[in-house]
Amino acid sequence: MDDLLADFLTETSESLAELDVALVKLERAPDDSETLSLIFRLVHTIKGTCGFLGLPRLERVAHAAENVLGRVRDKVLPVTPDLVSTVLAALDRIKDIVAGLAATETEPAGDDATLIAALDAVAEGRAAGAAAAGIVAQPPEAAPEPAAEAAVAGQTIRVGVDVLEDLMTLVSELVLTRNQLLQLARSQENASFAVPLQRLSHITSDLQEGVMKTRMQPIGNAWNKLPRLVRDLARDLDKRIELVMLGAETELDRQVLELIKDPLTHMVRNSGDHGLEAPAERHAAGKPETGHISLNAFHEGGHIIIEIADDGRGLPVDRIRAKVVAKGLATEAELAGMSDMQIQRFIFRPGFSTAAAVTAVSGRGVGMDVVKTNIERIGGTIDLKSVPGHGTTFTIKIPLTLAIVSALIVEAGGERFAIPQISVVELVRAGGARQGQGDGAEPMIERIDGTPVLRLRDRLLPLVNLNDLLQLGGGTESAQDGSVHIVVAQVGASTLGIIVDRVFDTEEIVVKPVAPILRHITMFSGNTILGDGSVIMILDPNGIARATGIAGGSEARTAEAREAGRDAAGMATASHTAMLLFRAGGAEPRAVPLGLVARLEDIPQERIEFSAGQPVTQYRGRLMPLVPMAGALDMDKSRQSVLVFTDVDRALGRDRCMGLVVDEIVDVVEDQLRIELTGDRAGLLGTAVIAGNATDVIDIGYWLTQAFRDWFRGNERGGPLQGARLLVVEDSDFFRQLLVPALSAAGYDVTAVGDAAQALRLRDAGVMFDAVVSDIEMPDMGGLAFVADLRAGGGWAQLPVVALTGHAGAARIAAGREAGFTDYVQKFERDALLASLRQCLAARSDARLAA
Repeated sequence: MDDLLADFLTETSESLAELDVALVKLERAPDDSETLSLIFRLVHTIKGTCGFLGLPRLERVAHAAENVLGRVRDKVLPVTPDLVSTVLAALDRIKDIVAGLAATETEPAGDDATLIAALDAVAEGRAAGAAAAGIVAQPPEAAPEPAAEAAVAGQTIRVGVDVLEDLMTLVSELVLTRNQLLQLARSQENASFAVPLQRLSHITSDLQEGVMKTRMQPIGNAWNKLPRLVRDLARDLDKRIELVMLGAETELDRQVLELIKDPLTHMVRNSGDHGLEAPAERHAAGKPETGHISLNAFHEGGHIIIEIADDGRGLPVDRIRAKVVAKGLATEAELAGMSDMQIQRFIFRPGFSTAAAVTAVSGRGVGMDVVKTNIERIGGTIDLKSVPGHGTTFTIKIPLTLAIVSALIVEAGGERFAIPQISVVELVRAGGARQGQGDGAEPMIERIDGTPVLRLRDRLLPLVNLNDLLQLGGGTESAQDGSVHIVVAQVGASTLGIIVDRVFDTEEIVVKPVAPILRHITMFSGNTILGDGSVIMILDPNGIARATGIAGGSEARTAEAREAGRDAAGMATASHTAMLLFRAGGAEPRAVPLGLVARLEDIPQERIEFSAGQPVTQYRGRLMPLVPMAGALDMDKSRQSVLVFTDVDRALGRDRCMGLVVDEIVDVVEDQLRIELTGDRAGLLGTAVIAGNATDVIDIGYWLTQAFRDWFRGNERGGPLQGARLLVVEDSDFFRQLLVPALSAAGYDVTAVGDAAQALRLRDAGVMFDAVVSDIEMPDMGGLAFVADLRAGGGWAQLPVVALTGHAGAARIAAGREAGFTDYVQKFERDALLASLRQCLAARSDARLAA
C-alpha cells in the first residue's frame, strides 16, 4: 500500500473514532463550543486530505457534513438529535468508503446522492426532523467486510515503553554479536559463512533502524509545559511574553528527549527573566512591548540542533566582566585579551549569576553550568551568540540517540578507546619540519606559555597527549618521518587536538554506562565491547577539556596563545597557501587548496552504491555523488579515499556536497601557489612547484560540475526563487507533511504553522517572508478573515498570498480575490501552485525594480 494512503487511513480511522464520541457529547451539551470546534476540525481535515489524494466520493460526503457543522458553528442551526443523527449517518458512510479503500486501495463505487441531499437540506434548514431521520435510516449500499474493518483498525497499536526498551537492549546485544562475527570473518579468507554473515549484517542494520524508529518521539513532547510556564512567568514578572515554537515535529530518541526537558525549561525561564525587558523598558528602546522567545528544532546530519532565542537586552558584557573579576575567575589584564563572546561564556561557570537579587525565579547561581553539564553528559554541545540590545541565541547540538552511536577507535599506550563521531571534526598527522621549508623550519607543534599547540590553517589548536593525561606510561608512537596522529574534536564553540598513537576505523558501538567506581573520572562517558570481545572506554572530549583546563580556567591562556601566534600566522599565509597533496590516476602528485576541502573521508567499498550508472554514497543523511578522478573506481580496493567538497545551494536553501575519489592522500603542506605551466587540460589549472616537486594543481570547478552541471548556476535557478521564504498556513498536519517537502524540493525555504493565529504572531514578531500560502477553510479564523487582516496593515500587507482550497468555483475565487488573495489554487494541483508562486514572486521582484 502507498505510504501516503496508509497514513491517511490511519489518521482518518483515529479521527472517525474520536468523532463518534464527540458528536454524542455535543448532543448532550449543545452549547459546548470546544467540542464543536473539535468536530469541525476533524471533519475538515478528512475532507482536505482526501481532496489532495484524489478521492472524490469521500470528499463529497465529508464536504456535505462539514457544511452542516459550519452552519452550527455559525449559530445558524441549533444542535438537535435529528441533526446529530444526520451527521452520524455521514460518518457511517465515510467509514464504509474508508473500509473499502483499505481493502482494495481504491474508492468503492456507490451513489451518495440521497445522503448528500439530506445533508444539504439540513444545512439550508429545509429538512424537517422526521424527513431527515427517515433519510438517515436508509441502509448503506454496501456493508464493509469484517476483514476490511480490521485492516483499518489494526494499523496502529499501543506498546509499553518497557517492552520497547527491552527490545532495544536485545538489538544492542545483536549488534555486538554481529560485530564479533564480522571480526572473525576478517581473519579467515574465503570462509564459507561470509555470504550469510553479510546478509545477517544487513538484516541486523535494518532491524536496528526499525527499532530506533519505535523509540523516536517529536521534540514537541518536551515543549508541552513551556506555554504554561511562560504564561505564569510573564504574570509573575509583570512582562508581556510571546512564545513561538517551530519544528515541534522533529523527532529524537525518547531517552534523549527526557534528558533535555529540564535544561530547556531552565533556558526558557532564563530568557524570560534575564533576557527580556519590562514593557516600559522595551518601549523606551523602540521595541514592541511584547517580548518574544522562540524555540526551533531541526535535523542536521546525525544530530539535532535546538535554538532558544529571545529579542531582549542581550548578555551584559560589562556586568559579566565585573562579576568575573570579583569572583577571581580572571584578572583585568586577562579579560582585556578576550572577545565579548569569550567573556559571555563565563555564564557557564558554576555559581555564576548576574542577577541583582535572589528571587523565586533566579539569582542563586545554579543554572547554566548545570545546563551545560547535562547537555555534555549526553554527548552534546551548547554555544551562544548575544548582541547587546537585540537578544541572545543559545544553540544546542545533541545526538539523535544514546544507545548505538558511530565512534572512531584510537589507541594510546597500548590501550584502545572510542571517541564519538559526532565530536570528531577531522584527523591530522603533524610534527617534524614542514615540507618544502628547509631543515631549519619551525615544527608544526609548538609550545606557547607551556601549552602545546598546533598551527592548523592559521589557527592555534591546543593539544592534549592522551598518554600523559591518562598516565598510561607509554610514549606516543610516531611515523618514520616523526609525525604524530591528532584527533581534532569539537568542544563547545572551540576545538581541541587529542594526540594518540594510532587511528583505526569507525565502528558502530553500543554504549554501556560507566561503572560506579569510575564515574568520578570525567574523561569517560561510557564503555563498549568491540567486535573482538575487548571492553574499551568511550572518551568524552568535553570531560578531557575540563580535566586539562582548556575549557575551564585557561580561556585567557588560550586567548594569549592565539594572539601571540596571530602575527606569525598572518605573515606565513601572506605568501603561502595550505595545500592538500594527493595522487590520482598515476604516481605524480596533485594538489588542491586545503581551504576548499570540507572533509577527508575513507569510505568502505560496501557503502558505495550506483545510481544511473554513477557511484554514490549515503553521506550525512543524503546521497552524495562520487566522481573518480582516475575515470573509474578501483573495485579491488576495500576502501576509497575521498575529498569532500560542500557549498550552499541558495536556490535549495541547503548545502550540497560532492566526493572526489583519489588514489592516496599524501600530505598537507604550506607553500607558494605560483602556477608556472598552463595548458588546455580538462580538470587541471596548471603545474606549480610545491614541496620541491612539480605538482599538478586541479581545477576543482571542473570536477564539481561533473557531479552537478548546475553547481555554479544554483543562484540563478528559478529566477525569483533565490532565497525565497514561504509561510504555509494549513491546519491539517497530514496536508502540511505533503506540501512542505514539495515546496522545499522546488527551492523554497518553508515555514509551516497550524492556524492563522500562529501566523499573525510571527507577523507581529517581525518575522518576514516573501510569500504566504494559506488554506481557505480553517477552524477559528478562516482564510478570508486571515488575508483581510494581513491587507489591513503591518509588515505583510503587500506580500503575495496564494489561497489553497478543495473547491475553486468562480464565486469562491471572486470572494477570495476581493478579500485580498493574490491567486487561488486547488490543493491537489501541485504544479499549478508552483507556477503561481513563480509568477507572484516574479511580479513582486519586477515591482521592486521599478520602484
